[in-house]
Formats: sequence, structure tokens, C-alpha cells
Amino acid sequence: MKFTKMHGLGNDYVYVNAFTECVEHPEALARRVSDRHFGVGGDGLVLIAPSERADFRMVMYNADGSRGAMCGNASRCIGKYVYERGMTDKTALTLETDAGVREMRLDVRDGRVQSVCVDMGEPVLDCARVPCLLGEGMVLRAPVEALGRRFELTPVSMGNPHGVIFTPGAIGDSDLRRYGAALEQHPAFPEKVNIEFVTVLAPDRLRMRVWERGSGVTLACGTGACAALTASVLCGLSERRAQVELDGGTLEIEWDEQSGHVLMTGPATHVFDGELNERG
Repeated sequence: MKFTKMHGLGNDYVYVNAFTECVEHPEALARRVSDRHFGVGGDGLVLIAPSERADFRMVMYNADGSRGAMCGNASRCIGKYVYERGMTDKTALTLETDAGVREMRLDVRDGRVQSVCVDMGEPVLDCARVPCLLGEGMVLRAPVEALGRRFELTPVSMGNPHGVIFTPGAIGDSDLRRYGAALEQHPAFPEKVNIEFVTVLAPDRLRMRVWERGSGVTLACGTGACAALTASVLCGLSERRAQVELDGGTLEIEWDEQSGHVLMTGPATHVFDGELNERG
């Protein structure tokens, strides 16, 4: 089976062209290829598939084999993949995801995609739809406890559930792993949750570290960056457009006041192509 390794700011996935390859057990394949010692290594598996509703369809699985509804970094990588492989000549594309159809604009120079802007749609702020059990309607800085420590968490869904926590300084590795893992499975989130620890450096600059549901610590999370900006605007901490600095690089995030949609702009990088042998 042929595959491609790509990443968006270090958020790396194994991509399979489902137009030409047949994947019978994607959950098991995701666990196999994501292993960084015995597999290809990555945060999950992404299938690039045909769609009846859009130009292409994204089907993604986390490193633990669970299905993911949306991934901003993977969306950008798909835009780069399909354009540079000649699967489309469009620079304005639509992508079907489990969270709905998303629009993308490609910045192409000399035949290469330099960056991709993804319209991530409107953030979901109603607790029942996130889903979370921290209250009714929109909730800001709700108190939650994990491993004896109290946090203030703002729930936001960008097609997948996020919990944004503001911290005075960047959280360290050990605390990120310890509390991220505990909060992911907090009983207030029936479908588990991605956790973002965010430090506001300036009204137009945020620093974020993330624990992703089903994958653990990752270098970047596009939907998480969108959730972080949304929460910071709602809490009066930032402007509607800001740079979000992640461990793997920086994304430009804008919450458009007129449309209510969140726009995410950033790079996508091809790492290598390979072929996976059948397990003996």
C-alpha cells in the first residue's frame, strides 16, 4: 500500500490516496502506522477519498484508532497533496469532513502550495452541542478539577470538542502530559475532549500547547488553535485576529465578525512517500 507522510507544523499524519488504494481496516491500520518505533510514525491516519458533496473527502483516524471528525492541519495537507499530485487544478476547493464541508483557498507559487487558508466554519459554543456537561448554553471559564488541581475551562467545538485553559505561562512537558491525559477523560465530556493550555502574550499573539484526544501531546492542532482564539475573544483577552504559536510553528487565526466563521491559515509540508508491506 502506497502512502505519503505529511505534516502541518509538526502535526504529522500518514496519508493514503483512497482513489487508488483500498483500506479495509482503517482503525487497525491507524494504530499500526502511527507507532513511532514499529510503524511509519505519526499522529494518525488520513484517507483522501472521493466525495459526492465536495471536491474531496477527508476520513481521519487518531493514533489510537478512534475516528476524528475534523483536523485543520490535515485539511491543509490534503489541499497541498491533491493540487501538487494533479488531482485538481483548482485553488479554491471544498473538502467533506465528518464535521461538514469546509472551503479551502490555496496559495500557489511556481506550481507549489505555499500555504492554505481553511474556512473552519462557526465555532459551536452551546454546551449540549460541544458536547459537555459544564452548564447550559455558552460557558466561560467553568471550574473543573483534575488530579486535585483546579482549572478554569472554556468549552468550544470546531467540529470536535475542545477545552481551553488560560495559563500565566507556557505549561511544562510533565504537566501537559499529566493533566492533559486526565482532562481528556473528564466526566464533563462524554465524548472526551482536546485540551489547550493557552498563554496570552499580546492581544494579537497567543501561545498554545495541546493534548489531543486519541493522540496525546502533538506539536500543533489547527482546530485547537481556532478554539483557543475563539475562547480568548469571548473572555476579552485577544483581538479577533491573532497569531497562535504552537510547538511546531505559528498559525494565523481570524474569527470573522461578519460571517461568524473562523479562518485558519498555515503551511503544509510533504515529508516522504513510501510503501507499506503487508504484515507477515
